[in-house]
Amino acid sequence: QVQLVESGGGLVQAGGSLRLSCAASGLTLRNYAMGWFRQLPMKEREFVAAVDLRGGGTNYADSVKGRFAISRDNAKNMVYLQMNSLKPEDTAVYYCAARWGLVSRTPDYLYWGQGTQVTVSS
Repeated sequence: QVQLVESGGGLVQAGGSLRLSCAASGLTLRNYAMGWFRQLPMKEREFVAAVDLRGGGTNYADSVKGRFAISRDNAKNMVYLQMNSLKPEDTAVYYCAARWGLVSRTPDYLYWGQGTQVTVSS
């Protein structure tokens, strides 16, 4: 059974940092592109960042470029999202997702975690 479990969310002041982690089990992580998405209530799930199979290629939403960094450790079956210079508009539930093959900016990922709440206060 495939599981993606996010952690590291919480409440932080604007300008602060958080590091989200995604622990994967039940799959061979090196075969999957990994992505982070976020969602607010009653809104579409929004692309945040993605990383290719080996971690050499990354892709970011314009709204987070230069502030967020996605990385992965295939040996540990972990994916990370380092979030710096956080803004109130970054407040959302953040989801980790796995996609067979190439990265994608659309939410056509096969496996999803349960999400972790990030709240940025002004």
